[in-house]
Amino acid sequence: MYILPRLALVGCITLLLTGHAAGAGETPPKLRVLIFSGQNNHDWRKTTPALKQILDKSGRFTVEVTEHPEQYNAAKFAHFDCIVGNWNNFGVRSGGVKEWPEPTRKDFLEFVRNGHGFVVIHAGSSMFYDWPEFQKLAGGAWGEHTGHGAIHAFEVKAADPANPITKGLQPFTTTDELWHRMAVQPEKKIVATAFSAKNRGGSGEDEPVAITTEFGRGRCFNLVLGHDAKAMESSGFQTLLVRGLEWAATGQVAADAGR
Repeated sequence: MYILPRLALVGCITLLLTGHAAGAGETPPKLRVLIFSGQNNHDWRKTTPALKQILDKSGRFTVEVTEHPEQYNAAKFAHFDCIVGNWNNFGVRSGGVKEWPEPTRKDFLEFVRNGHGFVVIHAGSSMFYDWPEFQKLAGGAWGEHTGHGAIHAFEVKAADPANPITKGLQPFTTTDELWHRMAVQPEKKIVATAFSAKNRGGSGEDEPVAITTEFGRGRCFNLVLGHDAKAMESSGFQTLLVRGLEWAATGQVAADAGR
């Protein structure tokens, strides 16, 4: 009389255990990424495809590109987990986009504030200096005293080894443009730095090359590296990009992210 119930119970327990194990081993769903492009004082026509290729290759993201971020609103933002900013209005001339409409500004901030991510590439934060919330979110931008020497090879190292983005990251050498005396916000956290040598036209100090901020329930990762597509070929740049994007989108980083 009690054999069938016992067998059914065993089957249920087995199903639960195997179902749990399968779930734990499953690949997490890909994060949905939107790249802002189409205007920049750098060569976005080459850097945007390079960024998309890096993210596609990682296997962690599905990527779309827009050349008109000013046309986006809450309904469109809702399709994504994170936005990558490879767009700016720095020195924009006639015919370019100088401002985003107020509804786009509002919806963009709400997108991040409600738990999503924003990733800034190189000069992607060098804009909207009259928009305090954007500057606070970005954490840093080209400022009055900012400069850089010629492109050269330098070492990048973790400034916060316990940070999920840089945990386990070994120092690496990259060839890129190294900014010094960037205008930074008080709430930022510096996660990676590089020494800006005076004989290379620099400041003689460690300078931030990757910073983070938190904005409401959302996050921003500002990667100051990536002046051009050639610089983006660096494996270290790619590791920081993939890890930083995953952190911005979720607040966590997978153990093998960027590897």
